[in-house]
Parts: sequence; C-alpha cells; structure tokens
Amino acid sequence: MSGEDVPHRAESSEARAAAVSDIQDLMRRKEEIEAEIKANYDVLESQKGIGMNEPLVDCEGYPRADVDLYQVRTARHNIICLQNDHKALMKQVEEALHQLHARDKEKQARDMAEAREEAMNRRLASNSPVLPQAFARVNSISPGSPASIAGLQVDDEIVEFGSVNTQNFQSVQNVGTVVQHSEGMVSGEPCEVGVSPQEGYNPQVENHWSRWTAQPSLLALLVLAQRLL
Repeated sequence: MSGEDVPHRAESSEARAAAVSDIQDLMRRKEEIEAEIKANYDVLESQKGIGMNEPLVDCEGYPRADVDLYQVRTARHNIICLQNDHKALMKQVEEALHQLHARDKEKQARDMAEAREEAMNRRLASNSPVLPQAFARVNSISPGSPASIAGLQVDDEIVEFGSVNTQNFQSVQNVGTVVQHSEGMVSGEPCEVGVSPQEGYNPQVENHWSRWTAQPSLLALLVLAQRLL
C-alpha cells in the first residue's frame, strides 16, 4: 500500500461513518413520526373509537355531540400529514442504504485490488536478490583516468573497493590505504576517484549492478559499484 492510499482510506472511512450516522438519524426520525401517528390514533380511539373515515354528523345531519369534533379533525389532519412525512422519509432511508451498500462494495473491490498488489510486491521482493549496502558514492572522475576508462560514472555507489566494504569502512582513508598498497603492482598512472561517504544507504532492488576493475594501476583491486538510474 502506498502512502497516497492512507489519506484515501481515511476519507473513505469518514464518508462511511457519516453515511451510517445519517441513516441512524433518519431511523430515529422515522420512529418519532410513527410514535406521533400512534398518539393521534389514540386520540381518535378515545373519541368513541372513531376512525379516519367515520362521519362526524348524526343521522339527521347535525354535528355529533358525543365526540370532540375539534380533537377528531385535528388528529385526522395530523395523521395524514405524518403519514406523508413517513413515506418521504422511508424513501430517503432506502436511497441512503443503497448508497451505503454501493460504497461498501466499492471499498471491498478496492481492498481486494490492494491486497493483490501487496501480495505481488511481496513475491517480487522475495524473489529479488539481497544487495549489500554502499559505503561511498563517486562524486567526480578525471577525464581519461583509469576509472573513467573502466566505465565508472559520477553518482555510482561503491559497495566494495578491494578489501574495503561496508563492514569495515570507516573513512575515505581506508580507500587511500588500499590504493597505496596497490601502487606499483601494475605500471600506469594512479587512479584518482573522489568519493563521499554515505551512511545508512539502503539500495533499492531495481538498481543495476556492475563489476568494475580499475585500470591500470588498480588492476588488482575489485570495485563493485551500483548505478542509480
């Protein structure tokens, strides 16, 4: 998983939490409306069990005197309005649930893709060789020098120079000592290579490796360098 995926995951989690919270609010409002509808039906029940459709006049056409007409009319009106609100609210709940399901499905697909990518990266890493650490970097090469002829380039990482490697390297004087002890072994001019130590360098798997032999005065020295692309 890359660093860019972390904020994306956080945003997805926050969006889902917000969606769930919205649905919970809608469900609470639904329960409130249903409670209000029941309360208004209880009012009708208290008025001689009159319902939503019973006439409010007697057989002679006069207003009924056995019920509170104002309470009945008010309760009926409230019930109609609340039922309309309930219907609209249930539509919102349905849409919110569909959106939440779609978001969860998208997240599941994304998680599966990330898991496959991570597994592939682990397989690639396990099949890649473990490369030694570099202890120095070439920062300059004299034109026409043995190092230049051998193919060394600026910014090449040095992981081994003769007997010097990352395990025993302490300073550039170690390299100088190896050079001094090697001078005269083969005729030719000394090879001057400027290097700068680099602590804690961890080479990437993608780096290309080359084996170099400095010519001619350092013919006996084995220089192992990695080239950063």
